[in-house]
Amino acid sequence: MTINETAPVVKTDEQWRAELSPAEYAVLRQAATEAPFVGEYTDNHRTGVYSCRACGAELFRSEAKFDSHCGWPSFFTPLAGESVIEIEDRSFGSVRTEVVCANCHSHLGHVFAGEGYETPTDLRYCINSISMTFDAAE
Repeated sequence: MTINETAPVVKTDEQWRAELSPAEYAVLRQAATEAPFVGEYTDNHRTGVYSCRACGAELFRSEAKFDSHCGWPSFFTPLAGESVIEIEDRSFGSVRTEVVCANCHSHLGHVFAGEGYETPTDLRYCINSISMTFDAAE
């Protein structure tokens, strides 16, 4: 059994392909990475909530977003700490920590520790814009 088979939201590959654009599918379901500095939320400074584009689960709040200047939206903590799952990723010849949505197990990005950012957690959740939607606070 794979991690995706244990998610609260389970869909077939065909269902995901029908619901997501090819670019969204590549990132969310195949763990691709969007190019840096092109995502719609990289420089978003509005107040609101970021949710999983695949299933709508709330992931991050704008209060946890910070400017890391890395090319992708960065957060120092996920919403409620239980909205994401962290998985060891040994692809590309290194050890990283992949971040997936806890609700549908879609790929969101990676989390990095100890980079020296002046945040409360010293973590950088580096998240693909294409893997999220944003709902502005009223």
